[in-house]
Amino acid sequence: MTRPLVTILDDEPEIRSMLVDVLEEAGFDTMSFGRARAFEAALARHTPDVCLVDLGLPDSDGLALVHRLALEQGAIVIIISGRAQVQDRVTGLELGADDYIIKPFDPAEVVARIRARLRGTRPTAQAGQSALFKGWTAHFDRYVLEDQAGEETPFSHAEGEVLRLFLESPKRLISRAQMQESLGGAASESFDRAMDVRISRLRTKLREDPKNPQLIKTIYGAGYIFLGDVTWS
Repeated sequence: MTRPLVTILDDEPEIRSMLVDVLEEAGFDTMSFGRARAFEAALARHTPDVCLVDLGLPDSDGLALVHRLALEQGAIVIIISGRAQVQDRVTGLELGADDYIIKPFDPAEVVARIRARLRGTRPTAQAGQSALFKGWTAHFDRYVLEDQAGEETPFSHAEGEVLRLFLESPKRLISRAQMQESLGGAASESFDRAMDVRISRLRTKLREDPKNPQLIKTIYGAGYIFLGDVTWS
């Protein structure tokens, strides 16, 4: 089997070296970079499965880079940062990151988080790479929503995780606890807010009326339910 590729962007050589050693021993291939420019140039030639990104970069705004990665790359994006404030974590998740790990960290935790995220991206037996529902087609291989006229709207990997969860369980209530279990996040205020933001963005991309959405319904105090019929291909 092909070993998943993890790219590491961190300006601290000791952290890069440590992550490379731990991840390669755990069965991953790695590429590491100390500058955003070299990292982004490499992405034009390689398609990683996971991007580990530090926010404190000398040549780039780490949060802006995370946002671009979330929208333009199919990779899982995990922030590794010394910024421990709740608002930093919330902002990172809102901008499209799949997870947020605070420095200093246990290397085994990084490996576990990566494996959990990779497990979450594998299609289920009944689900293919495209889903058709109410005039829309969600292409999970390209991370785009296509309307009946062929117009495409990109969505991030993090938004795609939430959308796939809904599409795999149409017309069934999905609680916050189920979302947390399925998506691998820790139960917290930042996780809840990140989910709210991702669902709001999905509704916008699906051109839902924010006051009366027809596809993704909020069941207050219970969770969410997706009301469309879904066909997978």
